[in-house]
Amino acid sequence: MIIGICGGTGSGKTTIARAIVDAVGAEQVVLVEQDSYYRNLADMPLDERHQANFDHPDSLDSDMLVNHILRLKQGLAVEMPMYDFATHTRSDRIEVIEPKPVVIVEGILIFAEPRVLDLLDVRIYVDTPDDIRLMRRLRRDSTERGRTFERTLDQYERTIRPMHFEFVEPSKRHADVIIPEGGQTSVSVELLCGLVRERLSEQTAATRL
Repeated sequence: MIIGICGGTGSGKTTIARAIVDAVGAEQVVLVEQDSYYRNLADMPLDERHQANFDHPDSLDSDMLVNHILRLKQGLAVEMPMYDFATHTRSDRIEVIEPKPVVIVEGILIFAEPRVLDLLDVRIYVDTPDDIRLMRRLRRDSTERGRTFERTLDQYERTIRPMHFEFVEPSKRHADVIIPEGGQTSVSVELLCGLVRERLSEQTAATRL
């Protein structure tokens, strides 16, 4: 089973995805993050990389992502790239992802790519107010990616916000389930874990027939 979790930057989708992995068990569920599939900008000067639009579908290597989802669906391992957000380049390191009964694909633009959308058995959208998403993005970029508030706010105005309304928000119509982020997150995670466990039981029963 392939589950897609989409939502704007800072919506909480990664937190929800990892909570499902922890609750159901890493032996049953594996997480594939779309952020790992940004194109390598090593051939561009650093100042140009900082100005690149990372919120447009063209910024991602969707061919590789689709290939990896298909391989995992076929029971084959994949070598997921590691992306360096400080330099906007693809690291020399990789992460080997082994196939599991449930694959969660998480990212802001997974519903905007038709080939990825068609591979998803369950589509979940995390809907979070813009002000909360911006605060989370500011905090994350400062603590995890070494960026100043001014730089993140500039990026938010130039690309994050306009691309969200052009690509991310409209893709919400493809969702099977919409999660309003906030106080109900734990309830939502419990419901999603119940769905995953039910599908796993169905798969197990089917293999015994």
